[in-house]
Amino acid sequence: MEVELQIANDRDLWNQTVESSPHGTIFHTWNWLKVVEKHSGAKLFPLVGYRGSTPVGVYPVFRLKKKIFRMVFSPPPRTLLLYLGPAIANYDRLKQSKKASLFWRFQREVDEFISSELKANYTRIRTSPGLESRPLMWGGYDVRPLYTCMIRLDRDLDDIWSQLHRKTRVNIEKTKREGVTVQISDKEGLEYLRTALHERFKEQGFRSEKDYYREYLNDLYDSFYPENMKIFVAKYKEEMIGGFVLLCYGDWTGLWIGIPKTRLSGIYPNDLAQWEAIKWARERGYKIYEIMDSGDDPRLTDYKSKFNPEPIPWFSAVKYSSSYIRMTEGIAKFFRIKR
Repeated sequence: MEVELQIANDRDLWNQTVESSPHGTIFHTWNWLKVVEKHSGAKLFPLVGYRGSTPVGVYPVFRLKKKIFRMVFSPPPRTLLLYLGPAIANYDRLKQSKKASLFWRFQREVDEFISSELKANYTRIRTSPGLESRPLMWGGYDVRPLYTCMIRLDRDLDDIWSQLHRKTRVNIEKTKREGVTVQISDKEGLEYLRTALHERFKEQGFRSEKDYYREYLNDLYDSFYPENMKIFVAKYKEEMIGGFVLLCYGDWTGLWIGIPKTRLSGIYPNDLAQWEAIKWARERGYKIYEIMDSGDDPRLTDYKSKFNPEPIPWFSAVKYSSSYIRMTEGIAKFFRIKR
């Protein structure tokens, strides 16, 4: 039976389908997608695939128009999201032959919608970790593997601790002795992390407004705090000096944004905050702790590897409607890099 596409209008059915998929993430949930649509300047098309009356998966895509480009993204740029893409219901229960054929049929229908209805000349899909890439390759996408970092929490805490790099364990113990503490914060902590990220990006030469992501993060906070969003901050002499936003969904937790650099010498607040978050997540029954990553930056990957995570692949897939669009996009990217 072929897959039939519809644009979703049932928030509950959408979220139930996301929950049933091993590749469904907090970023796929209806509220998160609507906040992204509000702040990204892109229009959301929440596509649902059906076989008969049964939903077989969701596929959120965003359309963005800019000059000659009609672009489709999942997820859209400048939303602090690494990945999104399809979430197929009960995918882990299917036999391998069924997985490939269902995903391929779903992908074909989505590609047809993107081409005929949205008339895109550029499409970029970034899939959730662990989902295979062959249907995207079959659909004519240029596919590139990327890697995020995951730590299994369903084991003894001493085992997790012993697998940390020796220097990281020393840094954590030294930071505690120096009097650094870790707390779960609220919007005050979120604003500190947002400001620290803004300053860090300015130091790296990126131009951004003073209120960089403020409204976007505040809307996500209002929708997901405290059940699905925890804000860990490290404090030294009552001053916030490190931390990050941890997201929680199902049996998964993920370090999303944060880890600002400290200017204090000899203490490692982010190492300590990360260890406290790992302990917190394990104690509450979460099975996975993800240090979200693309694997593009060897320096960042080297830091994250000190926590001994498992590298898990995800995929970035790009398709152009013509060689001219491919060339034009390449030229535009070149001049953005030069600037």
